[in-house]
Amino acid sequence: MLLQTQSVEEGVYLDKLDPGAVLDVETTSRHYTIKYVGGDEILISGHPSLCPLPVRAQLEGSLGSRGEIRLGFLGRGMRLAFRRLTDQLPLITSAIQSIRQERQPLPRSA
Repeated sequence: MLLQTQSVEEGVYLDKLDPGAVLDVETTSRHYTIKYVGGDEILISGHPSLCPLPVRAQLEGSLGSRGEIRLGFLGRGMRLAFRRLTDQLPLITSAIQSIRQERQPLPRSA
């Protein structure tokens, strides 16, 4: 099945997503897949040593160029901040280049 995606222009707030929504996030150095669970909880994969397979994590938000954080937000040009449930401090990615949201295929009519 071919997955349909929709580009997210500037960014997306988690609380605007439905649980189960899947985001493809391309940073300067990695490609992450993020599945929204609910609240600030996500399943994230894409880093070869930190999350090669989906791991539960808390999305902190995105860091701007001056270190300011936008809580619960993933923004292009910003750095993603997330914390695996086993970590004390958040992990910070390289700058987000693109965000695409997978769209569920329309149901076939019988």
